[in-house]
Amino acid sequence: MSDKSPTPRHRGRTTLALLAVALTATLVAATLAGCGSSKKSSSSAPSELRIAYQLIPNGDLIVKDQGWLEKALPNTKIKWTQFASGGDVNTAVIAGSVDIGLAGSSPVAKGISLGTKYQVPWIFDVIGTAESLVAKNSSGVKSIKDLVGKKVATPFGSTSHYSLLAALQGAGVDPAKVKIIDLEPQDILAAWQRGDIDAAYVWNPTLASIEKNGTVLITSADLAKRGKLTADLAVVTTAFATKYPDVVQTWVKQESRAVQFFRDNPSEASAAIGRQLNISPADALSQAKQLIFLNASEQSGAKYLGTPSAPGALAGNLESAAEFLKQQGQVDTVPSLTTFQAALANQFVAKAAGK
Repeated sequence: MSDKSPTPRHRGRTTLALLAVALTATLVAATLAGCGSSKKSSSSAPSELRIAYQLIPNGDLIVKDQGWLEKALPNTKIKWTQFASGGDVNTAVIAGSVDIGLAGSSPVAKGISLGTKYQVPWIFDVIGTAESLVAKNSSGVKSIKDLVGKKVATPFGSTSHYSLLAALQGAGVDPAKVKIIDLEPQDILAAWQRGDIDAAYVWNPTLASIEKNGTVLITSADLAKRGKLTADLAVVTTAFATKYPDVVQTWVKQESRAVQFFRDNPSEASAAIGRQLNISPADALSQAKQLIFLNASEQSGAKYLGTPSAPGALAGNLESAAEFLKQQGQVDTVPSLTTFQAALANQFVAKAAGK
């Protein structure tokens, strides 16, 4: 440090210079602080959250009916858009019009195999008897082998499509000898009522309608026992999960809350589901019980999503589904198991479970 002080003439210039530097530093700091504040606000809450949902009697409909997300994210517009199948959700994700959505494990396995930039943060349900292969009573079909030459409808690329192919394979029936038709659930019901199809593999609530004059040949619960487990999964785009992890965490919290709500208050929960499906609470409860609901703690276990340090068995299930889809010509290549493990955004259920 110099021991020489500036002369009075230079002291004024020095003081002014110092003031100028200080003012500039203050303005720069303010600008940076403003940018930092804006970035923080952007990363914590988007202006809109676009959700793709399906008419499936699970916790997602409870969250929608109760408006929990709207209350938990008051500064974010929640946009719910109904989709007919997981294949449609995949298309919407690729188009950039969906942030979080519901798709079956088969469409998700296909999406990951095709390089779709999304991850799985939640399991809405493990499919039990809620998806089944039903033959119309007037069709004369009594077994899966009787489907040769018959018209069978299912939404292509869905878990039902995967299960139908697995059921045919298990029964030793060549899918090429069955007239498999691509129809969405609402179209399946219309075709069923017109007599245009002989059988269908589909989910509730359409399943409940066609069962009234049909015979169940096999269920997804039966196939799960044979190693062909299917589930309804949540997908979140990688970009959204990276930019808004707190929002995804809040979303997971509400979905887990719905599972507990269903367990603690089945009558109220089924009433909420019924309102969304436009059916009675009794019918909603009956259909919901055909699915297996898991809370965050259960999903973070080894059988399902697992944790970041120990990815769960769902990755292997998705890999198996992809291998089956390749056999059926649905995908060209199957990624490695590590790719499917990386697609499990299990940090959210792990945090929700306190792990």
